[in-house]
Amino acid sequence: MRVAHVHKIAGIGGSERHLLTLLPALAAQGIEPSFVGLDGGGDPAPFYAELRRAGIPHRATSVPGLRRALSAFEPDLVHTHLVHADVFGALAAGTTRLVTTKHNDDSFRTGPFRFVERALTRRARSVICITDALARFQVERVGLPRGKVTVVRYGLDELPPAWSDDAPVELPDGARVLLGLGRLVPQKGYDVAVRAFATVRERHPDAVLAILGEGPERSRLEELGRELGLGGSLLLPGRAGDVAGWLRRAELFVHPARWEGFGLVLLEAMLAELPVVAAGVSAIPEIVVDGETGLLVPPDDPAALADALLRLLADADHARRLGEAGHARARSEFSVGEMARATAAVYRRVLA
Repeated sequence: MRVAHVHKIAGIGGSERHLLTLLPALAAQGIEPSFVGLDGGGDPAPFYAELRRAGIPHRATSVPGLRRALSAFEPDLVHTHLVHADVFGALAAGTTRLVTTKHNDDSFRTGPFRFVERALTRRARSVICITDALARFQVERVGLPRGKVTVVRYGLDELPPAWSDDAPVELPDGARVLLGLGRLVPQKGYDVAVRAFATVRERHPDAVLAILGEGPERSRLEELGRELGLGGSLLLPGRAGDVAGWLRRAELFVHPARWEGFGLVLLEAMLAELPVVAAGVSAIPEIVVDGETGLLVPPDDPAALADALLRLLADADHARRLGEAGHARARSEFSVGEMARATAAVYRRVLA
């Protein structure tokens, strides 16, 4: 069975890390995966380097060249990811059977774009959603047919290898690092984290908040840090090549997202035995069990977020227990093997 995956690539984010895990795992299931990347600007080179290391055939192309790039792999099935690939992949796939994965519950999908989503879903044989919450969103709010929707959760067995060397970041001796990881966009709620951190600093002047990622919110977060007098205790070092190194250095993981399709970074933090403090929105409660593997707080509530962070900074034993339980949950509930087996089962149903 030959399956060509399509995704717009501009770097390595959550959906890209998912594909770098999924494609080799599918190969281990006896499937012949390939990958076609749409040019998304940015720097896709590390992503393709990882595909080469994994032995996954791949091509990079623009939209006009997509049909030719797909046909070169002679796929039995085309699997698209995210909006650009969904739209252009459905057109380029021709009569080849189509599967799509929905990775996020972005609010724009409930507006006029929902009619595009419904039309694309008529073309697709199956829609994979990465959490139960996302499946409900797609059925109840976007209007996709329930019979086409299947839930296959992300899986992760180990922390990601370093994609590249990071620029040195000076951390004070004994700094207590609170870590965020993701795109600097309003969805991730890092402005809430910065406001909460200002309260944390009043009690813990040795605390540092490091948010790894890039995006249009950078200048706003920098300005907010200056307004709150955070100085060098707020670190925005950009994209991290060595995510695992940062996770091992951190004491707490902070994820105050306003909505979230899954949050692969939550699994990474749990595998690193980091206690997670996150907003209890969308799919996050499916990943982080409140009071067992982390603490969940309301979204857009800096005071509640600060209170949860302060509780764990003041109780190292509690934080350690949460981290250990999170590690056990990640291992037992979110394996790569199960993700690959469930995805392969979708393919077999579609081709049958």
